[in-house]
Amino acid sequence: MKDNCILTAESVTEGHPDKLCDTIADSVLDACLGNDPAARVACEVMATAGKIIVAGEITASELPDIPAIVCRTVRETGYGSDYEVEVITHDQSGDIAGAVESDPQMGAGDQGIMYGYACGETAELLPLPVVLAHRLTLLLTNARKTGTIQGLGPDGKAQVSVEYQNGKPHRIAAVVVSCQHDADKDMDELRREITRHVIVPALRDLYPDHKTEVFINPSGRFVLGGFEADTGLTGRKLMADTYGGLAPHGGGALSGKDGSKVDRSGAYMARYIAKNIVAAGLAERCTVSLAYAIGRAEPVAVDINAHQSGKYPEAVLEQAVRAVFNLTPARMIAALGLDRPIFARLCNYGHFTHQDAPWEQTGQAAVLAEACQMAAAGAFAR
Repeated sequence: MKDNCILTAESVTEGHPDKLCDTIADSVLDACLGNDPAARVACEVMATAGKIIVAGEITASELPDIPAIVCRTVRETGYGSDYEVEVITHDQSGDIAGAVESDPQMGAGDQGIMYGYACGETAELLPLPVVLAHRLTLLLTNARKTGTIQGLGPDGKAQVSVEYQNGKPHRIAAVVVSCQHDADKDMDELRREITRHVIVPALRDLYPDHKTEVFINPSGRFVLGGFEADTGLTGRKLMADTYGGLAPHGGGALSGKDGSKVDRSGAYMARYIAKNIVAAGLAERCTVSLAYAIGRAEPVAVDINAHQSGKYPEAVLEQAVRAVFNLTPARMIAALGLDRPIFARLCNYGHFTHQDAPWEQTGQAAVLAEACQMAAAGAFAR
């Protein structure tokens, strides 16, 4: 990262069409895992005006009532029921299933590169623009659900640009909030309410100054929202799900996938490792990358980048990580509890902002610090 720059991150509400598709996919996954912790699920959702399609590969001891899950999720998000649900699913490919099950430690369900990131800017160990953007959308949703702001709809998004000086957050350069609203909602009243109940409390850590550009519904009216206004698709908000584009991303979606898919388990484990490295004081910033080959349990590559902020050389950090963490899919699932129905609750407002999520815990920080001491002393030399 440059010492002086402006970094921007975006978040969307749970009523945004893409995130609603993510929530439906994860709700289907949760229902499968609730009946069968060993279920293999790759669920995709596409939705448009009047039509929601759920497709993918599901192998489970009991298939859930997917149309009922769709209807409940859409209703709980704040929309009506004027749509048709079509379900097109089949069992997981026998070739993929055979590759996964051939290794006792569970072969990876796909190839790919997963990245995890952490930094010391915030209590969440995430970049400040990411944290602030998610706060805005969460408060926007809370204002709608509690009635604090009348006339809000479920759809919405936010964006925050933070100016950095000498590598540290200095000021907020711009804030953008777009929110769906009733047709008769007064725009001036809406902007005052959004400022008071959303922007002011969300940006308490670095408040806008007189030069900050603040845009509330800059396009004007935003009455039509959700699937009626925009097609939704699972996995299309990857940057909002992870690090706001401020860290690398391997391109694999998270939602709708069980833990045998390293797109999910590997991404969560990489974040878990990076967060524990930063929490242990072993680096101020850290990017962890894990690469897998389909059908192989062990990663084909593990890389640690401390961005020149590490207490130890990166080779030492890598040795310590390999010593502390088992990176096979089976052990990642066990370590992070990824065979439990926990995903729909955690898929909105960033997958790495929920402090009760298993991959957000820092209980391995002290163990990592000790492992680094041992690695530096040559205890893990090959």
